[in-house]
Amino acid sequence: MKKKESLEISMENLLPKNYVAEAVISGGVARLRPVILTAVTTILGLIPLATGLNIDFFSLFTEWNANIYIGGDNVIFWGPLCWTVIFGLAFSTFLTLFIVPSCFYLVYQIKLFINDWKGI
Repeated sequence: MKKKESLEISMENLLPKNYVAEAVISGGVARLRPVILTAVTTILGLIPLATGLNIDFFSLFTEWNANIYIGGDNVIFWGPLCWTVIFGLAFSTFLTLFIVPSCFYLVYQIKLFINDWKGI
């Protein structure tokens, strides 16, 4: 709304294509770091559960023996669930950062084309 006021465009008209592209790019840059950091930390946190990495912290601190092993009963249930969340999160991160802004820009271009075609 402020961009339209600064360009002295009426509220009923749409912004030109270059201003919308600039807004989409600056919005993507602003959201890149938080989305990537959230996704990466969650994925890295789920990898030990997905692979079944077990560390016995109680014996690590009492006997100085961590009893580290991979596998076990937990990975049978939690493994597929974790891998599903990991790949879903990776895919949704890609969608959030690239596909959604691209689709918004394409739909906006279609709206501009329809408005030009109607003569508005």
